[in-house]
Amino acid sequence: MVVEMKYKKLFIPGPVEVKEPILQEMSHWMIGHRSPEFSSLYEDTIQKLKKLLFTEQNVFLSTSSSTGLWELGARNLVDKKVLCCVMGAFSEKWAKTCELSGKEVERIEEPMGKAIKADDIRAKLEEGNFDAMTIVHNETSTGVMTDLEKVARVMKDFPDVMFMVDAVSSMSAVPIEFDKLGIDLAFAGVQKAFALPPGLAVFAVSDKAMEKAKNIDNKGYYFNLEVFEKYHKKNQTPTTPSIPHIFALNKQLDRFFEEGLENRFKRHAEMADYVRSWCTGKGFSLFAEEGYRSQSVTAANNDLGISIAKLNNELAKHEMVISNGYGDLKEKTFRIAHMGDIQLSDLKELTQKMGEIIDSGVVK
Repeated sequence: MVVEMKYKKLFIPGPVEVKEPILQEMSHWMIGHRSPEFSSLYEDTIQKLKKLLFTEQNVFLSTSSSTGLWELGARNLVDKKVLCCVMGAFSEKWAKTCELSGKEVERIEEPMGKAIKADDIRAKLEEGNFDAMTIVHNETSTGVMTDLEKVARVMKDFPDVMFMVDAVSSMSAVPIEFDKLGIDLAFAGVQKAFALPPGLAVFAVSDKAMEKAKNIDNKGYYFNLEVFEKYHKKNQTPTTPSIPHIFALNKQLDRFFEEGLENRFKRHAEMADYVRSWCTGKGFSLFAEEGYRSQSVTAANNDLGISIAKLNNELAKHEMVISNGYGDLKEKTFRIAHMGDIQLSDLKELTQKMGEIIDSGVVK
């Protein structure tokens, strides 16, 4: 039996709220993925993604979740040993993905809510023998955002170590200047700050990384960078892509540029500031350490001891939903996403309703 679906405005960190023009674009007439029409769509979309990521290097599309690109990084850019920065659920899963891909993994670990610091990465890399380093820019489970610029400065002193960045919930919410930062792999799923339905991932790869991949064995097929490059030269994807997603992504990128990238980044910063201020003003402390708080999702400690599940039940009556804490943090924290096409006015409506529900005492 299928559960009855009722509309809720999503303030969860993915999938996020999707606007009607994007949903309509996904109902575009179908074209063949080896047709000239598709090649034109693909080329146009890739050029727009390059503009978003401030890069002149390689950008590809993958009909997969971002999880697949954890595996792509492990299988294409790690010969033997990788340093994995672990500070939450998703960074730990990337480390496990590397292990399952047959790579030797060494971890730098911080407690949940804390960020990996650039100096710690430097100290570990100076021990030597690493092919690559993985870091989650924005740890969605904890609301922690790494200082990517400081990490990038460290990585430039280790040019033979592949610099791999999970930007799943930060890409398009904050500027990621791929070339300037010297990143070798950065990727995101479109169901986060891109504000599309889930099912497509985008990723950028440095020329240096493309060359390294040619010397790595046992890359498989689906996530093989050499295969991606072969078809990319024809403005195609290696396998049948989700064409509706690419139509929608192309449209959404136009919307980004209409808003203006600087305006978009500023809007995300303002929304983050507002949500943090509301949380602390209401009596909830912030879970992420100061100076490393996310611009796209805020995690707050449940200091008032309310039932987050009951809160969501009440919010559902007003067509809204937030996210409970992730994993072991369930009911101990809650998360409010402020990314994609969500506006400050939406967040004010949400927090007003949350305040009324909390003050009523029904969620104790």
